[in-house]
Amino acid sequence: MFITQTGDMSDRSRVNLFNICMGLLLISLIGCASQQKHMEPPVDAPDKFSAAGSLEVTNRWWTSFDDRQLNALVDTAMASNFNLKTAWQRLKEANAVVDRESADLFPDLEGSIRAVGNQTQNNTLDPGSVQLGLSSVYELDLWGRIRSEVQAEKLRAQATLADYQTAALSLSAEITRTWYRLSEARNEKDLVRKQIKTNKKVLNLLENRFGTGQIRSVDILRQRQLLESTREQLTNVEMRIRLLEHQLSVLLGRPPQRELDHYADELPTLPPPPVTGVPIELVRRRPDVQSAFNSLRAADRDLAAAISSQYPRLTLSASVSSAPDNAQNLFENWAMSFAGNLVAPILYGGQLSAEVDRNRALKKQRLYEYGQTILTAFREVENALVQEKMQRERIRSLEKQVKLAEQAYDQLQLEYFNGMADYLDVLTALDEVQQLQRDLLSARLTLVEYRIALHRSLAGSFETDREISSRQSDE
Repeated sequence: MFITQTGDMSDRSRVNLFNICMGLLLISLIGCASQQKHMEPPVDAPDKFSAAGSLEVTNRWWTSFDDRQLNALVDTAMASNFNLKTAWQRLKEANAVVDRESADLFPDLEGSIRAVGNQTQNNTLDPGSVQLGLSSVYELDLWGRIRSEVQAEKLRAQATLADYQTAALSLSAEITRTWYRLSEARNEKDLVRKQIKTNKKVLNLLENRFGTGQIRSVDILRQRQLLESTREQLTNVEMRIRLLEHQLSVLLGRPPQRELDHYADELPTLPPPPVTGVPIELVRRRPDVQSAFNSLRAADRDLAAAISSQYPRLTLSASVSSAPDNAQNLFENWAMSFAGNLVAPILYGGQLSAEVDRNRALKKQRLYEYGQTILTAFREVENALVQEKMQRERIRSLEKQVKLAEQAYDQLQLEYFNGMADYLDVLTALDEVQQLQRDLLSARLTLVEYRIALHRSLAGSFETDREISSRQSDE
């Protein structure tokens, strides 16, 4: 199809008729676009989890610990953590790609100006001629290829948003875990100092009795070795505290040399376990699962676009330009042209069909990844439930062991000073008491970490201040 008009563009009826026909053609072809199919999860979700909690927890799950300092740290990290900032820029990049691809749904419009000047023999400049022009090209989306590509990018942007939300959720868990590890390390430091004080007291008692000939020198050497071993424990704990402080500072977007303003005094008293809900709700709630699902939907749209690429394409073009003339007569003579170009692929050496096969295989990959992500989510919840239950039993056992070990140590110490036991037994009992005390403190931290893992596995996405500001600016 080709229409040309020159002169003063008086015959506008043909142009309007052409535009109306093209609009009707476009509307009639909208229904030809491939439709998205509803995709069910490839995994049969169980009816329920192995345990059900009683505490209703919001997506800002860390507030259940009722720790204002922790809440402030998480809020700070959400604004200043560089990994989270990077994830946000990836989201902005994905949204920009959507805008770029969406531009193909509208006609292009380009303007041009061409000026030619000549220099005469007497070095005077001839004004020459000037020509203005406008041109536009538009591809009718007959089979929905362009719309499928735009939809694919929109879904990838949604997946990127879910990735950002996953990163924010992981950051909140890492902040909470590091905060309470630091608390446990400081408590262990206090415990080890008490143990050093106890070991010094026992050593002084042995040295005083050694002067009266009641104690062997080897017993003093063994007690000194235990004292030095405990001092080594203190050095290790102090190093761990420094490393955890550095880790927490970096998570907050600060240099590791900067000291923290405050510390947690004690490990938290855990509230009741959170409500686990129905497994299928977890699939809809977790951002990493939603990211995998949107990646699957994007792959489906890519496949639709690849299939549509095998069909003919209709491109419309229009241009208007002035006749080459001097600047005074620039707007007097114009020419307008319309053209339609229908291109159908005939022989591409199997390239188009291979692209369809590639996208079909990629869609299956995304389907299997989606299924694996769902299974991983179920496993994380079940693991956290089992770990917390077993850890509580382990703590009860350690508490009993500490009491029994303390009783055994007191009895052996009494027997030793009465000449009824060897000091090696006393030393071994004291070492066991102190090790069990440290193990109990560590076990209580592990219980807190299992609760954090349970919250992390059950939590959905939460809106950060960055998201709220972006949404409000868009509105």
